[in-house]
Amino acid sequence: MVDVRLINYTPRPLETITWAALISYWEEWESEAFERMSREDVERHLPRILGYGHESILEHAVLTFAIEGCSRVCTHQLVRHRIASYTQRSQRYIVEDGVDFVIPESVGRAEREKLGKKVEEFLKLAGELYEELIRAGVPQEDARYILPQAVKTKIVVTMNLRELKHFFGLRLCERAQWEIREVAWKMLEEIAKREELRPIIRWAKLGPRCIQLGYCPEGELMPPGCWKRTKEKWERMTR
Repeated sequence: MVDVRLINYTPRPLETITWAALISYWEEWESEAFERMSREDVERHLPRILGYGHESILEHAVLTFAIEGCSRVCTHQLVRHRIASYTQRSQRYIVEDGVDFVIPESVGRAEREKLGKKVEEFLKLAGELYEELIRAGVPQEDARYILPQAVKTKIVVTMNLRELKHFFGLRLCERAQWEIREVAWKMLEEIAKREELRPIIRWAKLGPRCIQLGYCPEGELMPPGCWKRTKEKWERMTR
């Protein structure tokens, strides 16, 4: 199972965003005003400003996540979100000792039991062959060529809140690929655990596009009942 943790984020994030926003609206804005920013100032100004659609201010707060146990299939999707910083476990410098893989649930379903076993055997063989190549003196940067994309990995991800909103809009949707959707929901859950961050989820509508837009843009591609399920899950998280 994938493990996602919010490791670090901008100190006083919502105060920072609010203070940055006020430079556009407040004639008496000054650098020293940041020290005077209170939670009351945040609650008075930030929801209103975000309600105007002024989202560039979200870029002033960044969050760093550690993600472990997902596959390289997942991280290949993750790094397509370009306005972010990534550092991933290297298969060139680190030997994948005791290679482990992510196997989709669909592969192990009862009606595909035989295929599932073939997949498990194939992955096990790939891991064993990789380890055999390493023992034979093949550089790990070359031995890694035979590892499937299902191999588990670790990655550090840093995004600002505006990019996170874009990321969540696409990847929290039920039509997103299951593994990156699981990662995205766990990232949002990590934000929701922090009391000082939780309000921004609702104020900035950090959620799938159906939450952001108020309707599902997938049209006829929308899975039956997903709008209700997704909205209820998101609402529970923002309480």
